[in-house]
Amino acid sequence: MAPLVGIARLAAESPSLEAKRQTEYFELPTRRYIARCDSPRMPFRWMINPYRGCEFGCKYCYARYTHEFMELRDTEAFERKIFVKHFDPAAFRKELRALPRGEAIAIGTATDPYQPAERKFRLTRSLLEILAQNAGYRIGLITKSDLIARDIDIFREIIRRNYLTLVLTITTLDRELARLIEPLAPRPDLRLNAVRKLSAAGLRVSVNLAPIMPLINDSEPSLESVAKAAASAGAIQLSGHVVFLKPCAQKAFFPFLQEHFPNYLRRYRERFEKNAYLTGNYPDMIEERIDRIRRRYGLGKREDPAAEPELWPQDPQLTLFS
Repeated sequence: MAPLVGIARLAAESPSLEAKRQTEYFELPTRRYIARCDSPRMPFRWMINPYRGCEFGCKYCYARYTHEFMELRDTEAFERKIFVKHFDPAAFRKELRALPRGEAIAIGTATDPYQPAERKFRLTRSLLEILAQNAGYRIGLITKSDLIARDIDIFREIIRRNYLTLVLTITTLDRELARLIEPLAPRPDLRLNAVRKLSAAGLRVSVNLAPIMPLINDSEPSLESVAKAAASAGAIQLSGHVVFLKPCAQKAFFPFLQEHFPNYLRRYRERFEKNAYLTGNYPDMIEERIDRIRRRYGLGKREDPAAEPELWPQDPQLTLFS
């Protein structure tokens, strides 16, 4: 067997921080906290993921491939072996200083920044505290957890000098369905309550319908119920996209279908085994459906960065909670 190199070697050498009945946490040496995103599909250039792996165990998760970089190829390893990045505040500040003013930074693009590990290790909060000391960035954070409301004080400080959008993913209001597809994520009503708290605090909140799964949560009544609840809770934007299933996601999603939606399995295999992304009329139909629902409830689309307001100038004298 060839010796491990790079991130795989670092993962193998990571010390265990804590073990629960089904989950083990490791401390991962970290060279960089801010990664560059070159995908034309994404509206941001930089991304931060405080954790590797995610305990929520969403059956459709596209990020499972990131554990394969560490030679952890078991389907369940992504949700059972969670890596907490070793945090060096000085190194993170240095990376931030290297970013030009006005850059877009997305937090939680691969793994949830408010997954259960955050309650104990508070890495996301540590990163946010330093972001709050800086000015002039366009920051977006996405999560499925109501734990986000814990950090309202930090978000209020961030919006003094940055443009911040907080996104709660709510795929369905059906609690039983949500528990099947997102086994350890907080219930939809808890996420809506977080939307309500964040909005009441004067923060910009968006609700994300993604992923929209054919035959599972794609009906207009299902999508509209989320939009209506989101608008009532104070969200100002609604977004969503059709599910895509890379091979790493298919390993978890197809067995899930076999168990809970066996009549759909053949059609999903036919459409996703050769191409991770759906093409044809279906994505256009879903986009039109979301547009109608947005208009019905006065919700906006995700912003065009070019249309966002000018940002505050950098001030090297800024201090947290000044």
